[in-house]
Amino acid sequence: MILVASGGIAVADGPGDPTAVKKEDDGKWLDKDGIPTYKISADGTVDWFTYSGYRRYHSDCHVCHGPDGMGSTYAPALKDSVKTMSYGDFLGVVASGRKNVSTAQENVMPAFGDNPNVACYMDDLYVYLRARSTEAWGRQRPAKKDEKNEVYTKAEDACMGHK
Repeated sequence: MILVASGGIAVADGPGDPTAVKKEDDGKWLDKDGIPTYKISADGTVDWFTYSGYRRYHSDCHVCHGPDGMGSTYAPALKDSVKTMSYGDFLGVVASGRKNVSTAQENVMPAFGDNPNVACYMDDLYVYLRARSTEAWGRQRPAKKDEKNEVYTKAEDACMGHK
């Protein structure tokens, strides 16, 4: 995929193999390259980050990007974007926004870096969209999930400004 960057063209590196190989203390799974990824058990239980990402996506992102990351008439399908967009690029676009202008259209992604309801959950969103991009998870709400652990809860409280 070719991304239009301010003043030039950049080719994004995709996220690579999504296989989960390492679990962090907060419950986040990482792939072999240290990038956040999903972990879905054979019985359909999803990791907390995938579940939380589903909830956050449907709270803040679906209005523009459509149901389950599938896109809309004015915003791209994020489940397709994360196939070729690097993790760092994803974080940058969510935090800082992006403006794509052509003779046919003008698309503006607002910056969400100052919105704790998005900024505190960027990894969750990325993990959910990564699962959607590989079809590892479908359109349905996860029925079974790992529980939110204490390390995650403390980090979430700190990010949201709770004591």
